Amino acid sequence: MAPYKRKTPEEILYSIYRLHRGRLKIIIGSVSGSGKTYHMLEEGKLLKKQGIDVVISAVSTMQRAETMQQLADLERVPSIHWLKDGKEQKDLPLETLLERNPEVLLVDGLAHRNRKEARFQTRLEDIRYLMDNGISVITTINVYELAGVGETIFQMTGIRADETVPLHTLELADEVRLIDVSPETILKRIEEGVLGHETHPALSRPGNLGVLRELSLRLVAEGVNDSLEKHREEHGLIGPSGAMERILVSAQYHWNGSLYVRRGQQIAKRLGGDLIVVTFAIPNRPLTKDQQTFKRSIVKLVERVGARFEELPLTLQRQLPSELVRYAIKNNVTRIVMGHSQKSRWQERWQGSIADRVLRQTRNIDVFLMADRAEQEGERILPIKRNPQGKKEPFHRLTSQEMEKKIEVIRRGTFKVYIGAAPGVGKTYKMLQEGNILQSRGIDVVIGLLETHGRKETQEQIGELIMIPRAKILYQSTHLEEMDTDAIIARRPEVVLVDELAHTNVPGSITRKRYEDVIRLLENGISVITTINVQHLESLNDAVAQLTGVRVRETVPDAILKMASEVELIDVTPQMLQERMREGKIYASEKVNQALESFFKIGNLIALRELALREIADDVDERLEAWDRDNSLRGPWSRKEVIFVCVDLGARAERLIRRGFRIAHRLKAEWYVHYVHCSSKETPEEQKRLETLRRLTEQLGGNLEVTMAESRKNLHEHLLIRINEVKTTQLIIGQVRKPLWRTLIKKSFVHYLLRHARHMDMLVVADQ
Repeated sequence: MAPYKRKTPEEILYSIYRLHRGRLKIIIGSVSGSGKTYHMLEEGKLLKKQGIDVVISAVSTMQRAETMQQLADLERVPSIHWLKDGKEQKDLPLETLLERNPEVLLVDGLAHRNRKEARFQTRLEDIRYLMDNGISVITTINVYELAGVGETIFQMTGIRADETVPLHTLELADEVRLIDVSPETILKRIEEGVLGHETHPALSRPGNLGVLRELSLRLVAEGVNDSLEKHREEHGLIGPSGAMERILVSAQYHWNGSLYVRRGQQIAKRLGGDLIVVTFAIPNRPLTKDQQTFKRSIVKLVERVGARFEELPLTLQRQLPSELVRYAIKNNVTRIVMGHSQKSRWQERWQGSIADRVLRQTRNIDVFLMADRAEQEGERILPIKRNPQGKKEPFHRLTSQEMEKKIEVIRRGTFKVYIGAAPGVGKTYKMLQEGNILQSRGIDVVIGLLETHGRKETQEQIGELIMIPRAKILYQSTHLEEMDTDAIIARRPEVVLVDELAHTNVPGSITRKRYEDVIRLLENGISVITTINVQHLESLNDAVAQLTGVRVRETVPDAILKMASEVELIDVTPQMLQERMREGKIYASEKVNQALESFFKIGNLIALRELALREIADDVDERLEAWDRDNSLRGPWSRKEVIFVCVDLGARAERLIRRGFRIAHRLKAEWYVHYVHCSSKETPEEQKRLETLRRLTEQLGGNLEVTMAESRKNLHEHLLIRINEVKTTQLIIGQVRKPLWRTLIKKSFVHYLLRHARHMDMLVVADQ
């Protein structure tokens, strides 16, 4: 709502009702045993410490020791016990709870159905009744207990919930928190009998657990994106927001319209985004029979792929580019998908090119120009399952090199990463907690490096864990401390805990970055559990800067995350994180206000949370594909892709390289980064800049090619020859902003490629 608009009487009454109504927080997990009840009780204890009146009722501990310990000091209101098919059920005693009138109730099993004689049929109705009476509720649910999602899960895994709640139930909540647990952790808990003896057989398969986990991550990410958009609307912010991609396909009622929709769908699937399809029609001009047929075909396809379709009126053909861009801005689109121009050079000079005019008018929106391969090589882009490359026959005898590699992997330590959206979510706390659990099972665990930042709860979690003294390094007449990797290797523990993976070591250290120390430990057979924030991943550096306005300097190659056997997200809602900040649990009290007004603004925290959820969902999907499952959620990619990134020495080169890497990684593609040098000799500044770009490319697992052109005049032709040599399927270039009069005199590199590279897809990355 606009800040100066007067509220209606209904809006005023609703606001007063909201003041009296209790809050609802839902803790969601991928599966039973992920730790939802444990974290709910933990939150209850923290609220009680703050002087809030908290009670529990109908809580199911399943006799799990860690969960049982959390019950201490929490008042229990006895639930109503009854039997269903020989199993004990617990209903909420509504009248007793109203009489007791606590501020907060903790209750398990949001999807629970009550006994026949109960006041309401479901626990959800019980909870809404209590909220209407001013009692706040924290409750738990599994992802497969959400109607709509549950059917998808059953088809993919064979797991079906006995009872469900409507999918929109999550929208009723003031906060939704995800408890993320890796399949490996769940399998260990099943093996140890922690989850009891009634576990569904399908849960013993890592692939099924991966599907459940990815669905949970994506579901919560979508909810976070909605809350970010509401937040931006309230503050009058426009344009794309968050980590979610919105793909807009501009199609015509033509035989290739369905191809554009299919390509847009594949891009949206691989990037985990929404898809919108738009067509333009001139009012009062009836469609031909062919156009009507193509329209039915496109509408049918759009419905089948779950996209949104709109037909927009267009008075004049020349208005199409501006109408398309206007629609894209209004709908927070991040990428427009359209076809290459089919006009000749003279037609373009006379009539102009739609693609060219769209590029000229877009800001913060990428433009993807799709090649017409049907004309070029008769190819149709359809989703098919490719045979895995390089798969060895089971009876193949290993060569000595293959044997060496296998032995090296066997000797290598296990690597686990706890990742969070921001400082203070509880990564270090969780790492120490796991270290203590492992030590209690007889595993030799030490702390290699720990940063408590003065947080009392984190300090208390150290327990009896041994801390390896830090190495002292002399730097500019001062002794500074770093992790003593050599001492850890000499001590040879089974597991070492290492905080802040992205840290840069003091100059003079054996290694430049802490992740390089971690690699040394792993190579010496020592398992490592570590922590990192999502903003420190190299390929997300630009996204984080765009979302928060803060450029993160310390980064880690994405390949380090892919090395991990397990990656677990510590998810905390922005409200919880800001509360921790105000309580001085993240930064010292004198820094709190500054942090809340900058990096820890609610909009930044929502955006970073969404980014973390989507990044880990993609990581889970990669692992599902690695397990060679047919039902990876993003779907298979239909053909071999070759990505070619063109860079100059300008400031946006890093962004193009990171974008190229992320696309290549998601499409399982080869990728090239190419720079053409035109003058006879490189200056020291140019050499330094090239070295920076080469280091970044190599850090992301690629190679920077540098070639020489005789002059700037033939630079375009020189580059196009190399693009064709490597059989490029997708070209990535940056948008060039030049005054219109200059483009009339001399066409830019982008315009040259729009004319001469129509046989390949082209992504023109927007200026920021």
